Amino acid sequence: MRAVRWPDVEGKGNAHVPESERDRRVRYLRAWAQAIGGGVREDDAAAVVRRVFAVQAQDATAARLGIRARSRAVDGEAVRVAYEDDRSIVRGWFMRGTLHTVPAPDVRWLLRLLGPRLLRAGERRYRELELDEALRERADDLLKRAVTTHGPLTRAELTERLAPLGVPPTGQAAFHLIRHAALRGILVHGPERAEGEYAGEATFVLLDDWLPDAGAAFPEDAAAELARRYLKAYAPADAADFAAWAGLPAGVARTAWRALADAGASAEYAGLTVPARRATQDADETDTPDVRLLPAYDNYFTGYRTRELSVPAAHEKRVWPGGGVLRPTVTVDGLAVATWSRQVTKEAADVRVEPFAPLSREVRDGLAEETAAVSRFLRPE
Repeated sequence: MRAVRWPDVEGKGNAHVPESERDRRVRYLRAWAQAIGGGVREDDAAAVVRRVFAVQAQDATAARLGIRARSRAVDGEAVRVAYEDDRSIVRGWFMRGTLHTVPAPDVRWLLRLLGPRLLRAGERRYRELELDEALRERADDLLKRAVTTHGPLTRAELTERLAPLGVPPTGQAAFHLIRHAALRGILVHGPERAEGEYAGEATFVLLDDWLPDAGAAFPEDAAAELARRYLKAYAPADAADFAAWAGLPAGVARTAWRALADAGASAEYAGLTVPARRATQDADETDTPDVRLLPAYDNYFTGYRTRELSVPAAHEKRVWPGGGVLRPTVTVDGLAVATWSRQVTKEAADVRVEPFAPLSREVRDGLAEETAAVSRFLRPE
């Protein structure tokens, strides 16, 4: 193994690193932080989510695959247990108003920080859908009573309950009312429906019932705490990366970023920032390529304002073709080298890889192990 040295607090010793080597180091250290490089894997689903803080989760299967890619032998049942039995991880609308899976103890302070901003940002859409404040308040109350009375309910079932308020069963109105209740801390994603018409679909539960932790402590400066969590999971990065990931206004993000520096919690590295405690640590870089199959919309690719260090420019459209699509991607030490797709049947899960260029034998060997692991995860024997 060859050690990649973290810089000292002032970043001395990095000024003469060639640009290509600088970029490679930054990419490697980001992959290491995200547990997709350097041989780093966490022991269980909760440990993965604590490390990366938030797993992109608008696609529930993709979120599970993102946890798998960062863990040692975690199967689908173990992920379900973390969500539903241990309740150590929770899915909800957080950064940028997008669904993420986050550590359960962080749900409430995240909602306190982000919820009001996201609700204000949604005002125009509420007006377009004719969802005035009074209607939203009535819907919050109705949804709360429905879940209290009937237990976990799917989006379709909650939509049915909204009908007496004149909310149409089609279109986006019901979705935005359900999301409104979630952003206000009333509802949260709960267990998947096990059987029946809506088998496999997510349900919603009351946050206070699912996570009865009303006395939980809140960070004194929630924006700075979010910046600290981001830096731990995504460094090396900068304030603009943090703002893009969090969806916070640039001024708020910069202030939170400066608060880390003022508190001595961050250090510089090649023009970027890392946690201060890493300034004297080694991050070991293995000689064997670390191959990972990352799912669609993986947070490694959405965690920065640009993808120039993780995706070769010539192949960016293959990973990010536009229209909000971010394809499943194969990375080697954090660098995208292929896209992949899956076809799951009752008999098997077929994984197909489309490389950008011929792959070395070592990478092909690692890819064979990863594709087999993904197949087992998607279709256990």
